[in-house]
Amino acid sequence: MGRTGKSQADKGGRIRRLFTWKKLLGTFFVGCLLAMGAFYALYLMVPVPVANADATLQSNVYKYANGKVMARTGKINREIVGLEKVPLDVQRAFVAAENKTFYKDNGVDVMGTARAAWNTLTGKGKQGGSTITQQYVKNYYLSQDQTATRKLKEMVIAIKVDQRMSKSEILAGYINTSYYGRNAYGIQAAAQAYYGVDATKLTAAQGAYLASVLQAPSQYDWTFAGPEGRKLVEQRWNYVLDNMVEEGWLDAGTRAGLKFPVPQKPKAPKGLSGQSGYIVEAANQELVRQGVSEEDLKAGGWTITLNIDEKKQKALVKAVDEELEDKLDRKGDKKQATVQAGATSVDPKTGAVVAMYGGVGATEHWTNNATRRDYQPASTFKPIVLASALDNDAETQDGRRIGLGTIYDGTSKRPVVGSDIRFAPENEDDQSYGPVTVQKATNSSINSAYAQMIVDVGPKKAKQTALALGLKDGKDFGETPAMSLGVMGASTMDMAGAYATLDNHGNKVTPTLVKTAEHKDRKVEGVQSIGERVISREAADTTTKAMQGVVQSGSGFRAAGNYQAAGKTGTSENNRSAWFVGYTPELVTAVGLFGEDAKGNQVTLTDTINPGRANGGRTPAQIWGAYTTKALGGGSDATFDLQTDGTSGGDTGPTPTQTTGSPTPTPTATGEATTPPQPPTSTATTPTQPPTATGTTPPEPTPTRTRTTDPTIQPPPDGIVDGRDG
Repeated sequence: MGRTGKSQADKGGRIRRLFTWKKLLGTFFVGCLLAMGAFYALYLMVPVPVANADATLQSNVYKYANGKVMARTGKINREIVGLEKVPLDVQRAFVAAENKTFYKDNGVDVMGTARAAWNTLTGKGKQGGSTITQQYVKNYYLSQDQTATRKLKEMVIAIKVDQRMSKSEILAGYINTSYYGRNAYGIQAAAQAYYGVDATKLTAAQGAYLASVLQAPSQYDWTFAGPEGRKLVEQRWNYVLDNMVEEGWLDAGTRAGLKFPVPQKPKAPKGLSGQSGYIVEAANQELVRQGVSEEDLKAGGWTITLNIDEKKQKALVKAVDEELEDKLDRKGDKKQATVQAGATSVDPKTGAVVAMYGGVGATEHWTNNATRRDYQPASTFKPIVLASALDNDAETQDGRRIGLGTIYDGTSKRPVVGSDIRFAPENEDDQSYGPVTVQKATNSSINSAYAQMIVDVGPKKAKQTALALGLKDGKDFGETPAMSLGVMGASTMDMAGAYATLDNHGNKVTPTLVKTAEHKDRKVEGVQSIGERVISREAADTTTKAMQGVVQSGSGFRAAGNYQAAGKTGTSENNRSAWFVGYTPELVTAVGLFGEDAKGNQVTLTDTINPGRANGGRTPAQIWGAYTTKALGGGSDATFDLQTDGTSGGDTGPTPTQTTGSPTPTPTATGEATTPPQPPTSTATTPTQPPTATGTTPPEPTPTRTRTTDPTIQPPPDGIVDGRDG
């Protein structure tokens, strides 16, 4: 017993000598020094990395002119905003929720991190304990892995970031990189997703909710949360606001009056279906032309405000639906399925594209029918020929200056005079009109008269006028008499721009979709839409006067409404396209219908929309009229302010005759003739022998002729309107 007791006493003495308080304290200090050394070595070894790929991804946001979001594109729904755009109360709500010592600490909360680690290890659940700086580092530089290595890196980088960046920069990075649920990354996307407002409009109460939801986005989303989840998020919301009062960031009285801001129900993301896809793609192409690279656009982060007027856009879609789509059986009728519509509407005073129709939907038919240039504008080109003749003071072959009262021979297949290229176009339905004024030739879209007019002005000069007005120089834009019938390619946007220039008294109008495009470090303004004068005001205004006759008593009578209007119809070769382009003093709109099969080939519109030919004066004019009436709020009392050349062609002319063997005019589906009903007789008389500048009488106009058999006369080449206009 004695030995045993002595042995135990010796053992206890050795333990006491081994673990004296001095040795324990020394060991502790050595351990601290080693840990500090290791951490310092880690500090030196771990650099601040580049941002991770997802942290810099943003969506592009496309907005209507009124600021409402039209569409978002990109992998991640994020729009980075500067901290100055976030209300101060909202900024402080995030600090109160996550890290009250944020403005004082050095980026790391050692005790909070240790406490969180202990709770995790002891089974009390995973807890953060990270500062705002640490969370920003995790989101922006690292990953979401729950490992000790990642946590150590996070702490080291957080200290370095805190030394290099201001607190404002860190807070901005934190609220812009955090995930809030509802597929919303960053405060701007979250504000839209939960409250339907921009971050600039958030209230303190709403900010406190968004700060609260960060802790558990799926559990705390009010719409999907169960009773327990709603209870928890409301408790956290109160916790955030109480902390703000405690820190002196929120008045206690104001706090007492705040009510829990129930968020809106989730909405489907603003995608690229319907018309949005067409408009977004066209806007991107416009930005590329302005020097924004496709790579920059794909990287995201752009807020693009468009000129599209939301109400006018809806009115255009409704007009196409009611006047076309509701009357087609796309699934059951293969012919009707080939009909495609496109339209562009422009404000002639600003050049803003206020509405665009690209087709049945961007996800069903990706080609934008509003911007495509592979179809002919047909007789909608004739007013450009007239404008060129007026602007160039052109004269007929016998020396008469061209004006609205100038007499031309309206005989179908009449050979042009004065051209090295022989050309003898057929009028619609092979109708011959005999002597007609330019006004009558415009009203009834008489091919033979305009074929002679372009020879008189000169095809080269006519082309120069067309290019000046905004048409593009394509491969089919040859300087030949056939150009008078619109055989080149043109888009509805091109034609809307050309007619807008006429509406704007000859001052160049360039249709523009983009109002502004903003990035965090760059801002792009829309192109200069209104340019210098490209044709004389007299020429532009006289052309407008001529096209008023088309709407009042010509082929475009179906476009008439409670407004002053000018316009022109067009129907291309083989009826592959049908157009109406027109304008009021306030609005210019080009509407085109195109025949296209499932393989993208051009096909005829005949027997699709209605039995027989699909004229520009029918469905396109009806769409134009329905849209214009709605877009102008039911109508308008605005009037054209015209300074014309003083000539008047009246609005009547000889009754057309048919050459031998020509078919009878095709009746419409309702039995109406294609010729519009005659309005009351104008008080102006139709001149038959207008005097020349010298007062002499010009030679008799060429008499009405029958079908020519002269083999030297050039027939309309492929692609020419083959007498099917209107």
